[in-house]
Amino acid sequence: MAFGLVPLEKRLKDNIRNYSLDQIFDIGQLSELLENMHGFSGISILIVDRHGEKAASAGNFVGFKPDTAGAPGKKVQVEGRTIAHVYTKEEEMADKAKEAMVDGLVALLTGLGQKSYEALELSIYADDLEQRLEKEQFQVKHGEKTDALTGVLNSTHFDDKMQVVDRSQVVPVALICANINDWKYVNDHYGDEESDRLIQVVASILQEEAKPEYIIGRCGGDFFHILISMAEDEEARDYCDRVQKRCLEFEDDHLAPSVACGYVLKYNVEQELSQLVSDAEYEMFNNKFEIKNAPGYRERLTKGES
Repeated sequence: MAFGLVPLEKRLKDNIRNYSLDQIFDIGQLSELLENMHGFSGISILIVDRHGEKAASAGNFVGFKPDTAGAPGKKVQVEGRTIAHVYTKEEEMADKAKEAMVDGLVALLTGLGQKSYEALELSIYADDLEQRLEKEQFQVKHGEKTDALTGVLNSTHFDDKMQVVDRSQVVPVALICANINDWKYVNDHYGDEESDRLIQVVASILQEEAKPEYIIGRCGGDFFHILISMAEDEEARDYCDRVQKRCLEFEDDHLAPSVACGYVLKYNVEQELSQLVSDAEYEMFNNKFEIKNAPGYRERLTKGES
């Protein structure tokens, strides 16, 4: 199993709560089945979702209000969790054959629902597994120095590079901290795939705007650090400005990338770059406050909700 991948058994147990009835069944086909049963047997049948909302029916249920807690009818369960309730009219159920027919319907829906749910989750699981394996293959090919998602240095190797720069006694050196604004918002609203894509978009911009000698590392989930050795006057500021401008120019249906940047300059060869990280992050958080309180920021961030 790829590292970090949730076992399929756990996915099946946990994720059923996120599925609605119309995701597991074709409601049109379900309605047709009930109509056929009603026409054949005369049984009035109503199916509601776990919350009591009508999904399909055949016969007359005018004025009937399902009570899924007090009078749940016959339950259709998938992975041990109720996804639907089946109701019939008592006065129509005196015949044991009709009762058996409804029980058969419930059993049929339970079996089909389980298979449909498993197929949906298996498809998602297979996609996740494929993505994980691609990342692991990338890691094997490029060694343990590169972040599999973005292609920049990982945190450990970036720290090694900082030590190399320290030992070279080159000054001045610019240390930049770049952090994606509201990455969690994207993750909460659009999921892991889109939030990963946001990280990739920002990483690409950071690389495209950098000179070949710049050292870029992903040093946290949505944090990047950049080193510029022998930095010229205003070089770090100009780089940050270009990156932020590129982010503002990027537009699609969901993503509206925004990056807060802060930087410090090392002038003393005796000083270690690791001691300056907190100063660069402080400047970054000041910049983040300005960006997130600027007019239009929230509207651009939430554009995908409309």
